[in-house]
Amino acid sequence: MPFLGVDSWRWQYFENQPVPRGLTIPVDEATAWALYPERRWIHNKLNICATQGIAHGPHGTSPPRFPVFSKPIMNMRGMGTGGRVIRSARDYAASIEPGHMWMELLTGNHVSTDAVVVDGAPRWWRHATGKPGRGRGTFDCWIVHARRRPRLEAYIGRWLRKNLKGFTGVVNLETIGGRIIECHLRMAEQWLDLNGPGWLAAVVRLYKDGVWRFTDADRRRGYSVVLFGAHGPMWRIDPAAVEALRREPGVSSIQITFEDGRDPAHHAMPPGGFRLAIVNCWNLRLGRAARARLKRAFQPA
Repeated sequence: MPFLGVDSWRWQYFENQPVPRGLTIPVDEATAWALYPERRWIHNKLNICATQGIAHGPHGTSPPRFPVFSKPIMNMRGMGTGGRVIRSARDYAASIEPGHMWMELLTGNHVSTDAVVVDGAPRWWRHATGKPGRGRGTFDCWIVHARRRPRLEAYIGRWLRKNLKGFTGVVNLETIGGRIIECHLRMAEQWLDLNGPGWLAAVVRLYKDGVWRFTDADRRRGYSVVLFGAHGPMWRIDPAAVEALRREPGVSSIQITFEDGRDPAHHAMPPGGFRLAIVNCWNLRLGRAARARLKRAFQPA
């Protein structure tokens, strides 16, 4: 398969895109780890902090002040697994866990940025901001913005040129308050369809020829609306109900974001909920209405 690491519910975005034989494009952390052994340092979140002068350390070392944010040093499955705020030295002492780290608690906008990079230099940007959900680590929706963020792009651009010289491909970075908290050597495929027609074909050419050519003529704001359920049940939904909603005006795509019949505990999910579905759309009101209909259609087994 030319696109490695695609979740089954997102294969809809890739299945009709031709790729030259022998070309591999990473879509998850494990594939990027295998493809770029010389850049494995980037999966280590301690290194991401160190390159920016953000206070940090592995569990067992003493934070100079509280609160701090705690998370795994490496998280190859994503979804914010294991992340939490630690508010006091007493809480920290009771929370020390092997393989975890603390870092300065950043504040401000949480932005997910896709950047097309050629030899370490950015050539295209797309930014998304998340609205937190009710459960810890969950998001109600993501806004995929059409507008640029010049200040953020300048900061990330300097970091990329310094740290990813020689790399060509798509990277995804997460920032809080303009500081980088994670860098992934792959795209954010959750809202790939909202990047516009021809974007994925341009990505294939990027990985094949090392050049970026994309007109971005239909750039507009989109939304990725997320539905969460409770942890524990084996959730079920009638596929016909999903197909009917996919045909609704303003809906770009729908993902049912788990493997049917697979133990729920074997899915990477945030602590605050089990992600059931994502509605990508061009109108937030219509996307939320579609989510409400999906919620009524799901049944716990």
